[in-house]
Amino acid sequence: MALIIKKEYLSPLVVRLRIDAPRIARKRRAGQFIIVRPAADGERIPLTIANANADEGWIEIIFQIVGRGTTLLASLGEGQEIPDVAGPLGRPTHIETFGRCVCIGGGVGVAPLYPIVCALTSAGNEVTTIIGARNKDLLILEAEMQAASQRLLVATDDGSKGVHGFVSTIFQSLVDAGESFDFGVVIGPVLMMKATSKLTVAAGVPT
Repeated sequence: MALIIKKEYLSPLVVRLRIDAPRIARKRRAGQFIIVRPAADGERIPLTIANANADEGWIEIIFQIVGRGTTLLASLGEGQEIPDVAGPLGRPTHIETFGRCVCIGGGVGVAPLYPIVCALTSAGNEVTTIIGARNKDLLILEAEMQAASQRLLVATDDGSKGVHGFVSTIFQSLVDAGESFDFGVVIGPVLMMKATSKLTVAAGVPT
């Protein structure tokens, strides 16, 4: 079992849980995930470790409420326990000193992007982060990304914050202005990843 230390709604359907998990916090690396089961007879839900503190022994997960399993997980509150938490699992993201990096996230995809941005910055890279959502109320981790990146750019579909358009719109404007990047990471909805990664690859950015 794992104790929920803190619970926060980042938007109406996106929840951040801080969980007491010292062993996982010590071992996890950027890009890895855990599997949680919110009830003894519940489904197994894989979720990226969005943040962790090895000294304090906690990890954070961020998820969108989309079905029975995540609804059940979201119903748990501070001081309650998640019956099953397994991890860290998965192959960590390859991190090295690439040079100039661009990290692009859309919607809830910003959550798994965050630890990668932190790791790339810690490795000595110059990181430009682009995040987007349908509107300003659905943007998540803006302050955290601002702190972890050398530059943060924001897009919203409706123009309620930042650039009126998509994350791909911002990336293309940087390329058109003559900027180049040595490495890129794109995480978000499938169509967003398809459209944006086509642009990064066309610009010669290993993605």
